[in-house]
Amino acid sequence: MIRYGSVLVAALLCAGCAPSPQIYSDEKPVLDVPTYFAGMTDAWGYFQDRNGKVGKRFKVEVQGTWSGQTGTLDEHFTYSDGTTSRRVWTITSIDEHHYVGKADDVVGEAKGEAYGNALHWRYVLKLPVDGSTYEVSFDDWMYQMDDQVMLNYSSMSKFGVRLGEVVLSFRRRA
Repeated sequence: MIRYGSVLVAALLCAGCAPSPQIYSDEKPVLDVPTYFAGMTDAWGYFQDRNGKVGKRFKVEVQGTWSGQTGTLDEHFTYSDGTTSRRVWTITSIDEHHYVGKADDVVGEAKGEAYGNALHWRYVLKLPVDGSTYEVSFDDWMYQMDDQVMLNYSSMSKFGVRLGEVVLSFRRRA
């Protein structure tokens, strides 16, 4: 019993061991969130469960508009099974490195931190699954690769148990 308790304590302590986005401070190109998400951006992605099986694949069309420190990202999802959904984010720049975001299906606020080419978001999303809705934690990392492409990796968990990942590739429209 002591062995399992030690493993649980170690797992809980490591839950806070994610790298700080500050380690990417020197990476280029420097991500400027309002500039990258101004206008139309397309994204392609998929959900992969904890066993490695790819579930729904999807495409997202994102319309970004900004006014001062506040932006709106209007996301339209089309899934591989033909279903669609929409999420509208309101994102506010707090300072040079910190953002908060809100959307109807986000519990409270998303908290974001950007350094260099990386943006790290943490938030809880109300996720509909088979007629029920679950509150799922997202640990979301975005990396700008060049002026047009950004890669996104999100780990999903509930009660500290990893449920799967979401992977996306964004491309700004010319």
